[in-house]
Amino acid sequence: MIRYFASHPTAANLLMVALMLSGLFVLPSMKRETMPEIQKFEVQVSVPYAGAAAAEIEDSICLPLEDATDGISFIDERSCEAKDNLGLMTLKMQEAGDMDQFVADVESAVDSINSLPAQSERPVIEELGRTQRVVSIAISANLPLPQLNQLAEHYRRELLRDPAIPIVRISGFSDHQLQIEISDYNLRQYGLSVMDLANIIDQQAIDMPAGKVSTPAREYQLRFTEERRTVAELENLVVLKGVDGAEVRLGDIAKIYDAFELAEDKIIFDGRRTALLSVEKNSVDDSLNVLEAVRAFLDRENANLPEGMKLTLTQDSASIVADRLQMIMANAWQGLILVALALYLFFSGRYVFWVVMGLPVSFLGSFALITAMGVSINMISLVGLLIAIGILMDDAIVLSESIATEHRKGSPPLDAVINGTKRVARGVLSSFATTVMVFGGLIFINGDMGQVLKALPIVLISVLLISLVEAFLILPAHLRHALEHKSRTPAWKQAFAKRFEDWRENMGRAADWAVKYRYAFVGGVFSLFLVTVSLMTAGIVKFQGFPTLEGDLLQARILMPQGTSLVDMEKVVDKQLTALDRVVSGLSENESAPLVNHTSVTFGVNGDAFETGPHVATINVDLLAAEGRNTSIDELRHAWREAAGDTTGAIAILYKEPSFGPAGRPIHIRLTGLELDQLKAVSIRLQNWLRGYDGVVNVVDDLRPGKPQLTVKMREGAYASGIDASNVANQLRAAYQGMEIDEIQYRGETYEIQVRMDADSRGALSRFDELVIIHPSTKQRVPLIAIADIEMNREYARIQRIDGERVVSVYADVFTEKANTVQVLGDTQEKFLSELTREFPGLRVDMQGEMKNIKITASSLVRALLIGAIGIYLLLSLQFRSYVEPLIVLMAIPLALIGVIWGHLIMGHNMSMPSLMGFVSLTGIVVNDSILLVEFVKRRVREGMDVHSAASQASRDRFRAIFLTSLTTVAGLLPLLFETSLQAQVLVPLVISIVFGISSSTVLILLVLPALYGILEDFGFAESQEDNDGGEPLQSGVVTMG
Repeated sequence: MIRYFASHPTAANLLMVALMLSGLFVLPSMKRETMPEIQKFEVQVSVPYAGAAAAEIEDSICLPLEDATDGISFIDERSCEAKDNLGLMTLKMQEAGDMDQFVADVESAVDSINSLPAQSERPVIEELGRTQRVVSIAISANLPLPQLNQLAEHYRRELLRDPAIPIVRISGFSDHQLQIEISDYNLRQYGLSVMDLANIIDQQAIDMPAGKVSTPAREYQLRFTEERRTVAELENLVVLKGVDGAEVRLGDIAKIYDAFELAEDKIIFDGRRTALLSVEKNSVDDSLNVLEAVRAFLDRENANLPEGMKLTLTQDSASIVADRLQMIMANAWQGLILVALALYLFFSGRYVFWVVMGLPVSFLGSFALITAMGVSINMISLVGLLIAIGILMDDAIVLSESIATEHRKGSPPLDAVINGTKRVARGVLSSFATTVMVFGGLIFINGDMGQVLKALPIVLISVLLISLVEAFLILPAHLRHALEHKSRTPAWKQAFAKRFEDWRENMGRAADWAVKYRYAFVGGVFSLFLVTVSLMTAGIVKFQGFPTLEGDLLQARILMPQGTSLVDMEKVVDKQLTALDRVVSGLSENESAPLVNHTSVTFGVNGDAFETGPHVATINVDLLAAEGRNTSIDELRHAWREAAGDTTGAIAILYKEPSFGPAGRPIHIRLTGLELDQLKAVSIRLQNWLRGYDGVVNVVDDLRPGKPQLTVKMREGAYASGIDASNVANQLRAAYQGMEIDEIQYRGETYEIQVRMDADSRGALSRFDELVIIHPSTKQRVPLIAIADIEMNREYARIQRIDGERVVSVYADVFTEKANTVQVLGDTQEKFLSELTREFPGLRVDMQGEMKNIKITASSLVRALLIGAIGIYLLLSLQFRSYVEPLIVLMAIPLALIGVIWGHLIMGHNMSMPSLMGFVSLTGIVVNDSILLVEFVKRRVREGMDVHSAASQASRDRFRAIFLTSLTTVAGLLPLLFETSLQAQVLVPLVISIVFGISSSTVLILLVLPALYGILEDFGFAESQEDNDGGEPLQSGVVTMG
């Protein structure tokens, strides 16, 4: 096969073109995103129950849901959140399960429940994580709210006409209602309850089919229509007959409003009430294609907007994708140029061209495999391509030097490429096998961070598979043509070659010294390794789960006590916005463009509070892109907090950047095993402890008092009057919660028609006990206080259950420049939580968030590395025919760690999961170099050298190849290492690991491995000349050019 392609005039080029075209064919369809998508493996069951408090939701919603879902297979964790008006169960599936079957099992279990409250709504089941927001459109217009909502619905439908836009959701409004409100006075005057009035309206407002009328000539549909769909139609509805026989219309006794259910469900954008269209994508959609379609839509619409109306693009997460991918591509091109220049120091221009051409051929050819395995174009996969440069260059250098050596011996070009390729084929295949051993296990790493990082090994293995085809079938044919064109070596290259030979000889002398004083040298390197590891254990080099991504959105998440009115919340928001304006004015002097693009306020939402209502709100600050501003998110956050100062009555105001990474909250500690009051007491003490660390901020828990509650219970003897508890409860609910009469469709919108007492009557707490209860049969009016006792109490606003137990969670954020999450939690566990668990028997403490993800991913990463190391050992043991010599090769792995840790210290970065992934990626390169170095030692021994001389001579023989491999790897990644872009910082730790790890291991491999081989000889474990069976010597993986 090698001979056929090398000698055929077109076969190699046709194969090359086919591989490149296959990549170009799938490239347009590949999804682009910032980071690989994290599959949640979660199903959510939501059960709305209007008017119910958290404790009632727990008993009537959560417990039945838990009972029903007990037998479902592959449940990893099951939580149920009980809060005012809503029960929310989330079931997380183990990664081994099948998601479609899991969803079906949940649906079947929930459908079997027959004990949910009659007043609760039907359970809604959905799979989480199937959609992701791409961008939002803010619609501002001088219109009444119902018309603004209709306008938003119009634009939503128009957007969905474009097949590139899959999902559009409207926010800024709650359920649209026609609200019928009647005063307590009118109810008394007409002897009605709210339930009575609702029943009258329901009987009068009817729209229903009534059959058909058939005549000999034609058939007619018959329909009775008296449905009222507007405020005017409802006002004109006859509901009573007056004492004088006159008709009493609904508008005579009640007020009717076209409004929305919750006043706090609103968005203010740049100071104006706004409808927000959130454009989302499914997991298969490309965010940049969606963004392009939205921008085209806005361009068309903005050209024809009337005065006072504005459509504004905001919350743009897709542009970040484009910016970051462009940054990676720019660095990739720079790295490729540096690789070509590095190779040109040693080879001719034609030679370098065809060697470097192997990179785009391998990259494009691998895209088909990458796409089939579900990997998108993202920052991680592109860095995988950059890492692959070093590995591919290693193989290319092996082949190129071997072919060049055969040609210098006098072989014709065709014979040189065939014999040179066959000569190193086993070494290249062995290197490929060991590399797959290293990276193969990484595909199966677990956890959210594992889902992000495993794109790296998938890309590397795919590229390496294609590179084998390129190396054996395409490259030899091209190098044959290069050898046929002789070129004169420039004088400067001859001078460089001479200087390089001096370096090679100096390294050889250093290896002679290392072998001569092998015990002292190996002991010194071992001491260096211990000192290096102590940098981590002493906290000099810190560890964090995932580097912080600098984004373009800053938030203030406001949490006030339950019961806070919307008016009071608006005052708090105004204070925060005023402080922000002062800060931005001061910082804008350092910016070339306005620092803030837009500000928006979403009332009723706070992602950290786990609650909704007028007591929560979120301020969103849409900033100038990170690439174009001098002010960091942290600077603005600190300044905003200082300028705003303390807010009277606030439980928490958290200034933070939304977290989009896979690590989770930096600090999330879960407390279980005690009663809620005890858990709350423990939580308070834990929060106070955490606040003692400098750099630990935004410390809160999720158990807080709810609104004051009036509890109504029937008095003894009340039942004798003929009034039962159900009737009283229903009349109370109708008066204060409201009673839904109908749900209608009008002008493409869904409306609820609801009846309740008016706001003044509902807000008159002093007259609550005088509420008239209508006797169900006699219609006698009875004051509530006559038949019921009324008590005032206060329960918790939210109760969280995990796997059937009540739980309280404590959350906090960490400023990485001041504190380290791992150190804070380790210190807390040792000095505080251990004492706390002794003080409270039964208390269980679980670390969640970033620490849990680190633990899950790190354990699977270590397991994958061990499996890879065992696989490499088995392969090398077969190849070397030795149990001990493979251990020398594996010693290269800890040697690389020395450079990794010192590199992070020098560059001022914390170690993180990308750092560890970079280290594991690095092992593939250093192991291959070590294999070939040991092969050279064995070869020299079989040629007659003593072991000690062979060990040091092997460093001379392999110096050029190892140096070139390291040089090309470093050159490919060097631009990214010094990239100043804030967006690149998430990748810098990975690059630091590879660049510094391979730089240190290059030297250490060439010195330590010969010394270790000498030690093996001292103990009789190394292959000696006497062990040689007299056969052909083993061929090495590379042959130097003299």
